[in-house]
Amino acid sequence: MRIDQNAAENALIESNIEEYLARHERKQLLRFLTCGSVDDGKSTLIGRLLHDTHMIHEDTLAAAARDSKSMGTQSGALDMALLVDGLKSEREQGITIDVAYRYFTTAARKFIIADTPGHEQFTRNMATGASTCDLAILLVDARHGVAVQTRRHSYITSLLGIDEIVVAINKMDLVGHSQARFDEIVREYSAFAARLSPRNMRFIPMSALNGDNVVHRSTAMPWYDGPTLLEHLDAVPLGAQGNSVDFRFPVQWVNRPNLDFRGFTGTVAGGCVKPGDRVMVLPTRKTSTVTRVVTFDGDLAQATAPLSVTLTLADEIDCSRGDMLVHPGNEPHVSQDVHAMVVWMDDQSPLVPGKEYLLKHGPHKTPASVVRIEHRVDVNTLDKTSAPALALNDIGQVEIRTQRPLVYDAYARNRQTGAFILIDRLTNATAGAGMLLDPSASGGPSDGHWSDTPHIDRARPVRSTVTPEERQARLGQKPFTLLFVGLSGSGKGKIARAVERRLFDMGRLATVVDGMSLRAGMSRDLGFSKGERSENLRRGMELSKAINDAGLITLAVFTAPEASVRERARELVGSDRFALVHVSTPLEECRKRDPSGLYRDLAAGSVHGVPGVDFEYEAPTNAELTIPLHELGAPDVALRAAVDRVMVFLDARGAIVK
Repeated sequence: MRIDQNAAENALIESNIEEYLARHERKQLLRFLTCGSVDDGKSTLIGRLLHDTHMIHEDTLAAAARDSKSMGTQSGALDMALLVDGLKSEREQGITIDVAYRYFTTAARKFIIADTPGHEQFTRNMATGASTCDLAILLVDARHGVAVQTRRHSYITSLLGIDEIVVAINKMDLVGHSQARFDEIVREYSAFAARLSPRNMRFIPMSALNGDNVVHRSTAMPWYDGPTLLEHLDAVPLGAQGNSVDFRFPVQWVNRPNLDFRGFTGTVAGGCVKPGDRVMVLPTRKTSTVTRVVTFDGDLAQATAPLSVTLTLADEIDCSRGDMLVHPGNEPHVSQDVHAMVVWMDDQSPLVPGKEYLLKHGPHKTPASVVRIEHRVDVNTLDKTSAPALALNDIGQVEIRTQRPLVYDAYARNRQTGAFILIDRLTNATAGAGMLLDPSASGGPSDGHWSDTPHIDRARPVRSTVTPEERQARLGQKPFTLLFVGLSGSGKGKIARAVERRLFDMGRLATVVDGMSLRAGMSRDLGFSKGERSENLRRGMELSKAINDAGLITLAVFTAPEASVRERARELVGSDRFALVHVSTPLEECRKRDPSGLYRDLAAGSVHGVPGVDFEYEAPTNAELTIPLHELGAPDVALRAAVDRVMVFLDARGAIVK
């Protein structure tokens, strides 16, 4: 099939070069990197990929063959790594030092490859190469399994928001193409990756040296029935590249060629802008209206990321380099105090609190100092430990104070507006790379806001003078929290409210804590990223716990897509008075019901970040009660049956005192 596609492309080149170029221009672009430990075969893999797709010029191939014989690294046979490692020091040492970029194309896609170094000394180069990629190929030597650098690079790619991971278990020829060894490494890596943010992972056994399962399917491993690496690269779904919802336009230059024209030039970092749009300048909060979207080739009806354009405004407002244009009502964070994850890259001096750096955030540059190091991450265990400083290649969370306010989004929401670098003021060298965190989740990128450590030293719970036994005797019930989870439209809210009514009619007291209702009040500052959903659930569980302390039953309703976050909810409330209720309505049924119009808006492109569609919904495997509402009959009958099941469960757990 691939040969037929290549032959068709070659025929098109000969017959209609303009059509071929136009078709090539329309192909999707996938940026990916190779990473992993030293000598896991990263450069060899890329060399094999380029060689077997016939993307090597004849003179380059001849030079590599000549160097292979002179160096003798493969007993005179072609050393695929030499097709990528171009520096003299790389060839002498047999390791990759700098990031090498290579380009190739297939009938389906265009590709940019970043071959990154595996040695710990060059971790900073790896982080640089990964910063613009959509997919990572993480190589693991089948003989050695998961190494320290494997874990380090996994953690860095997770921090950088790379959601597609290929775990390429290489050198299978040196372990006899053993399926047992492959399965062992899959289990070992999966156990480690379970503590990182959920990502799409594909495990492929291969031999880059021999070409097994790289471009061509291996005959030595008939037990593997998945795709080859190139088949996976051609077919892997590409999500929306960048944030297409929130309009962000960092101003790089005030364009004033004459007295009659004043425009603001920059690259659209997110969302869409068109003439007539109302915009706000941050941090000054001045507003105006876009009159034109100007380019060298003429005005545009609209501009989306990542186009570089000049915007003209209806009013002469103060706006300069480093400011940001946004839509009013959809604004990023503006603050001089920020929290961030930092990869330290300076081999001359460590990061220490109090030292001043220059912080470069897009076109904006401002003096900044690290207020404190909140923790350092052990890449082997992912444990967070205190640290007085961050040395070369350390990764940690820090609090930073800037001289001028930063206008930013959390990195998880927008890579362009959430990334920065720290520059040493004496040497002007890049000292560290950072990813800004959502302020509501400043304790960590995913679950730090669940921390038991109070932010105020004097904060401590105050005991009530009314005992739980007195409340139980008065109310005829024991405090309990049921957390109803499921996809949007599953019916979990209807069930919770019907249970509330049933309990009230029995003379018992319960209340519903609904995640969407919280967003109209205490959580109105939160969006719908994973971190923000996690924080919304944490707030809901704190409220549920307080309601339980008053002796009432809490019926909490949240989508709660992440299993690890649901477990934090259980820990916060207390496992003795907490149970998970999974309303297991499948996605297609939820789409049909669509009570809030969410899926309709999703189809129209006006909303994003929907669990089960835009990212994985991790269905509970440990729910105390599962309710397949879609299987229980007509809507009214199903609702009564669901309420009956919940009441039986509450009775069995002793929440209702007879």
